[in-house]
Amino acid sequence: MRRIEHWIDGGVFAGGGQRVGPVWDPAAGTQQAEVALGTPAEVAAAVSSAQAAFPGWRATPLSRRAEILFAFRELLHARRDEVAAVVTSEHGKTLPDALGEVSRGLENVEFACGIPQLLKGEFSEQVSNGVDVFSIRQPLGVVAGITPFNFPVMVPLWMLSGAIACGNTFVLKPSEKDPSASLWLAAALGEAGLPPGVLNVVHGDREAVEALIGSPEVAAVSFVGSTPIARSIYETATRAGKRVQALGGAKNHMVVLPDAEIDLAADAAVSAGYGSAGERCMAVSVVVAVGRVADPLVDAIAARLPKLRVGPGTAPDSEMGPLVTAEHRDKVASYLDSGRSAGAELVVDGRSHDLPAGGFYLGPSLFDRVEPTMDVYRDEIFGPVLCVVRVGTYEDALRLVNDNAYGNGTAIFTRDGGAARRFQFDCQVGMVGINVPIPVPVASYSFGGWKDSLFGDTHMYGPDGVRFYTRSKVVTSRWPDPSSSRVDLGFPVTR
Repeated sequence: MRRIEHWIDGGVFAGGGQRVGPVWDPAAGTQQAEVALGTPAEVAAAVSSAQAAFPGWRATPLSRRAEILFAFRELLHARRDEVAAVVTSEHGKTLPDALGEVSRGLENVEFACGIPQLLKGEFSEQVSNGVDVFSIRQPLGVVAGITPFNFPVMVPLWMLSGAIACGNTFVLKPSEKDPSASLWLAAALGEAGLPPGVLNVVHGDREAVEALIGSPEVAAVSFVGSTPIARSIYETATRAGKRVQALGGAKNHMVVLPDAEIDLAADAAVSAGYGSAGERCMAVSVVVAVGRVADPLVDAIAARLPKLRVGPGTAPDSEMGPLVTAEHRDKVASYLDSGRSAGAELVVDGRSHDLPAGGFYLGPSLFDRVEPTMDVYRDEIFGPVLCVVRVGTYEDALRLVNDNAYGNGTAIFTRDGGAARRFQFDCQVGMVGINVPIPVPVASYSFGGWKDSLFGDTHMYGPDGVRFYTRSKVVTSRWPDPSSSRVDLGFPVTR
């Protein structure tokens, strides 16, 4: 059985830990590798390597950091098919989905290439007689990232691109479900010229996470995952004095007003609800149908689902791949029975879809007449299950969105500019799409939700990322007037 090891101090690191976890081929339903599950000793080795590399990396000129990131950007762009294939083999998403993930990760690398501009401070001359004041931003030191299985390339690049550009060293703990992409990124960065120890990768489960966030040498932690774990990491790490940004779960609503174009809205609901088998934190999981739009919209969505081709991510005609593990597939499928038992109408049952033999497949499923008290509405299902909630008015839709515990992403479909502007003004959600179902910000902005979708004060990547991975220092300086100096400066001084 192939074994996937850690990456520490610039190369593959085979630690002494005996615990391993399975890495599956979701399309075939068979185990393809085992991954080493890091011990506290191996986490300590990764942190120690990052700590040793920090002084030299912090002293590295901004132009050299940018040069390395530019070289990495070129490698990632040229080999995007290669890393996308790695993602598909372990996660199961289709190759086009995986390529899209790589492209969104590339945006963050490109943003970080501008670090000489992004770290510019401010200067005020002569705030008092002979006194100037200026501000600078400096790196934190060793920082850590804990990333989820659903985007094994994009989310690590959200974090590490900005972190290392700002002069920090980084320890990445990727998901143990699909660990190989993180090693690919580490090797490519090394090839681009990143010094050993600036990026370390340690695999593992809860034991590794607890060792990492408990390390006194780790100054900051970035996390993306479920809300309970995000809350726990935030509380534990901040109690230890660390800076934390922890992105939690989501229940993203797509509001469809009566004036919306039905075909446009239905296509958006299908692509945003079932893309990547619904394993996206920005997936639409609730369609809020307002008034008379409900019947034609549900019919239009339901008519599209039998045509959705489910199969291996490597198959050219596949539009949706398998779920990541059998356990996750079975958990998602259990909501089809519980939702129906609670009174929701199961319009399309994904278990009846034309599915390949073997593999962790579940077809697209659609519930109608879902109520906010039902588990299928309240829980983050994280699979290809779309719920339709019917409401009478725009005010009812807005109330539903704002009353939800999550505030990650939302969208509104309408032809009315006034209604759209009112929605973006009133909704209590961090990211809003107007006729855009998955409003993930471009890299020059920042990603993050509100309420139970975010623990911390800053969003991920972009300008917020630069602020998170640096701290501000203000310098007040006074120099003697050269004209009054008693030292021979070697040249005449005049006022």
